[in-house]
Amino acid sequence: MTDSGNILMCGVGGQGILLASEITSSALIKAGYDVKKSEVHGMAQRGGSVVAHLRYGEKVYSPLIEPGTADVELAFEILESVRYMNYLHKNSKVIVNTQKI
Repeated sequence: MTDSGNILMCGVGGQGILLASEITSSALIKAGYDVKKSEVHGMAQRGGSVVAHLRYGEKVYSPLIEPGTADVELAFEILESVRYMNYLHKNSKVIVNTQKI
């Protein structure tokens, strides 16, 4: 196994970012990857920013994605996609829900 990657999921409270990161993590573990994830959801109950860092590979030591190293940004809200743009690199893939909250 040589594949590895960094997936950043972001949005606002109540959109399902934490559930999406849990489901994605479970699928990657079942596929045989070592997976680490970290979530920040301090103001989630009030519609605040929520972000989940998910890293996978043969062996992963840290759950945090460094700026400029996210391979995929999955944004559940359009402004949150902009907030985390500094995590992207020139070959990153971005999937954005155009909903504005």
